[in-house]
Amino acid sequence: PGARVVGSDASSLPAISALADLVARELDRIDLLFVNAGVATLDPFADVTEASYDHAFALNAKGAFFTAQRLAPRIVDGGALVFTTSIANAGGNPGMTVYAGTKAALRAFAQGLAAELLPRRIRVNAVSPGFIKTPTMGVASATDALRAAFEQEGNALTPMRRIGTPDEVAAAVLFLAFDATFTTGVELAIDGGLGQHLTAPHDPSAAQAG
Repeated sequence: PGARVVGSDASSLPAISALADLVARELDRIDLLFVNAGVATLDPFADVTEASYDHAFALNAKGAFFTAQRLAPRIVDGGALVFTTSIANAGGNPGMTVYAGTKAALRAFAQGLAAELLPRRIRVNAVSPGFIKTPTMGVASATDALRAAFEQEGNALTPMRRIGTPDEVAAAVLFLAFDATFTTGVELAIDGGLGQHLTAPHDPSAAQAG
């Protein structure tokens, strides 16, 4: 109830400015700004083109930065700003070098803006998802077979032996925005332990069976 969906283009500064103007006209205030738009592509280093590089940074990094800049004046003093980064920004993943770079930029933005917005008591944090079950599994133009393969890989690689859900990411965002009132500048992993390099307990019965 009361929700409204508005189309925009996070890679276009004019579209971001138009969104900010609409928010200024129709909303009294922003309590939480969640900057979540992004795209992932699987491009080996040798296959990255200038166009694919620019598109990734325009949407994931530049768009996120200017969305925050244009809408920050509408965030209430004492409110919250949350970015979506990725566990990809903290390790080497073949085919995801450019994507990881864009998400590392967001991590830096979160820390920098956390400092810059201290005078307004706006807390700036980030959530860092691992494998999450979304319609695309986080990869643009993924086929059904590729999505299924990613889900299977995620179940196997994640220490908790399953991938996460959008609701679990949303719960973390709401926690940072409204419950974690003495927390700013942090990146909270929502990854089932994947980014913490955990090893699942050894199963003695499996060893005996072998």
